[in-house]
Amino acid sequence: MSVLKNEQARTDLLHRLRRAEGQLRGIQRMLEKDEDCLKIGQQFSAVRKALESTYLRMTMCFVTQEMEAHGQGTEVSDTQMSALLKDVETMLERMA
Repeated sequence: MSVLKNEQARTDLLHRLRRAEGQLRGIQRMLEKDEDCLKIGQQFSAVRKALESTYLRMTMCFVTQEMEAHGQGTEVSDTQMSALLKDVETMLERMA
């Protein structure tokens, strides 16, 4: 199991998630105030895109981190590369 070790990336991801959380609270308020469905739908779309972008950034950070860990003075074996690519594929499939 790999954890996100890059503190700057972790901070960036947390900020993005907090913004998305605020957007979701805004959608809840819109629903409570019986606002127009089209406007609410637009906000849902914006939140979805923000979360997808954040997830993609996290995935790329993971790939970079793992490549750096495997590349420090040693060759990356075919088995290690296959495992990394399988993990990345799994992560990206969850976006679909």
